[in-house]
Amino acid sequence: MIVTPDDKLPDVLKIEPRVFGDSRGFFFEVFQQERYSSSGLSQAFVQDNVSRSSRGTLRGLHFQLVRPQAKLIQVIRGEIFDVAVDVRKSSPTFGQWTGYRLSDVNHHQLYIPAGFAHGFCVISETADVLYKCTDYYFPQHERCLLWNDPAVGIAWPLEDFPILSAKDQQGQTLANLESFD
Repeated sequence: MIVTPDDKLPDVLKIEPRVFGDSRGFFFEVFQQERYSSSGLSQAFVQDNVSRSSRGTLRGLHFQLVRPQAKLIQVIRGEIFDVAVDVRKSSPTFGQWTGYRLSDVNHHQLYIPAGFAHGFCVISETADVLYKCTDYYFPQHERCLLWNDPAVGIAWPLEDFPILSAKDQQGQTLANLESFD
């Protein structure tokens, strides 16, 4: 597999697994502990989640203030634009974002470390997203950065206003966000 640190946020990693394909289809390892550890990703993952969303849905930007989670994101059907935002106030890259297209065609994964808000929008008709987490979900510790905060300036590839949950509509701006010191 090829692991590439992001140009702007080097703690965020794009992972390109080795895919074996032939006339029957393809095969690749979604996760193999020894290989990921030897690439610097030695954290234990304790929870796997799957979400299904329709075109135009935007989920996020979420993080946990207490018991923060690192995430390994992969699309198993469809295509998304996946985003990470550094919400560590003491970081030199605080408030900066990066985004990648993840799909069931490119099979790329995105590793988002703890201390980053995460979100995505669905580009395809439907998208199934699989993500591994390094800690359990605690709704009382979840925070949400407003998806369209002009101080962050994410260039979402959306044609229309996104489909948002009530929770995500109430996201906080970076200036008002309770975040990591």
